[in-house]
Amino acid sequence: MEITRDELEKKDLFRRFFRYAETDTQSSETSGLHPSTEKQKNLAKILVDELREMGIGSVTYDAEHCYVYAKLPGSGSGKDRKALGFIAHMDTSPAVTDTEVKIRIIPSYSDADPYLKIQDFPELAEHTGQTLIATDTTTLLGADDKAGVAEIMSMLSWFCEHPEVPHRPVCVAFTPDEEIGGGPEFFDLAAFAAPEAYTVDGGKYGIVEYENFNAAGAEVKIHGRSVHPGDAKGRMVNASLLALEFAGQMPEDERPETTEGYQGFFMLEDMRGEVEEALLHIIVRDHDRERFEKRKERLQDIAADMNEKYGAGTVELTVKDQYYNMASVMKDHMDLIDNAFEAIRAQGGKPQALPIRGGTDGATLSFRGLPCPNLCTGGYNYHSRYEYASVPEMEKCRDLLIRLAEM
Repeated sequence: MEITRDELEKKDLFRRFFRYAETDTQSSETSGLHPSTEKQKNLAKILVDELREMGIGSVTYDAEHCYVYAKLPGSGSGKDRKALGFIAHMDTSPAVTDTEVKIRIIPSYSDADPYLKIQDFPELAEHTGQTLIATDTTTLLGADDKAGVAEIMSMLSWFCEHPEVPHRPVCVAFTPDEEIGGGPEFFDLAAFAAPEAYTVDGGKYGIVEYENFNAAGAEVKIHGRSVHPGDAKGRMVNASLLALEFAGQMPEDERPETTEGYQGFFMLEDMRGEVEEALLHIIVRDHDRERFEKRKERLQDIAADMNEKYGAGTVELTVKDQYYNMASVMKDHMDLIDNAFEAIRAQGGKPQALPIRGGTDGATLSFRGLPCPNLCTGGYNYHSRYEYASVPEMEKCRDLLIRLAEM
């Protein structure tokens, strides 16, 4: 029998995922608000209602800041053990719209699919014959991180339906604005009430992440001088051309598209300008703290050299640190990684630790005293209209959460 959406919706995990994915929760980098978009509250309210329908009595909704917290008491031999937390974010990336998501079920993936090609995305070869969930490519899917949200909710539902199964107290939280770096801003550690946790915001099943980039954002404002082009010789200073000069001094082999693994980078996120003024936004990333600091110094040196060349104040550079590598915190909490590895092996999987080439809410929360490595969700091609999720991997990821709560 061909697997259809109706067939998948018979399973709690996918019924929830489809509902969440079709709820528009895109965050905004420009609103200056928290949450950055009111529509994120729509999913928060859905989750609050579903948690209460499960019979979970301890549910807290921070309606002002859009955080949902819930606690499932421990049972049996796990009743008196310390709580374990799971965290996922409700927002989706501003990079591609999630308005009117049209879910597409691929019953048995092959390279004949009209949109998802192995040539473009080699990892698809590992999914041949699997059921995948994707879109019609007019929107992203939202598996980042609604797959994680659905897996946490389905895990809670499973425990509610199986009260005879011993497990630790489980604390969960759903956050806004992770995609724009605002997820931990108003996170209430006391309301969350777990001493350790996992974010459920990764990709391929079996991967556990506890190292991430050190991150900074830089704004470069360049001041020019506009005069009539007919009289410009020796007088015009074209800010747009100086912006190109600034960007051109960042190494070509240290960009996201030329790096991998532990290699850091500079990325020109956007650039706009006229003769009078130009503006660049650059992000700086590196796993190694010393190299990270040197990268920021590199930008300072470029600005200083250009000010010497074109006059003081021509280039204004502002650099702001965004988050740091949680590896320095996690070295004292490696039992979380060991437990995740053990649980994956018990499922027949092959655990692997890989560095995150980005950041998660867990990075900031780890530095606030909540050690918080990242678990897989079974989603791929995040921030893209070619995003997809593997049905068997999502089920394994949900079962991984259940197993960790039982340990």
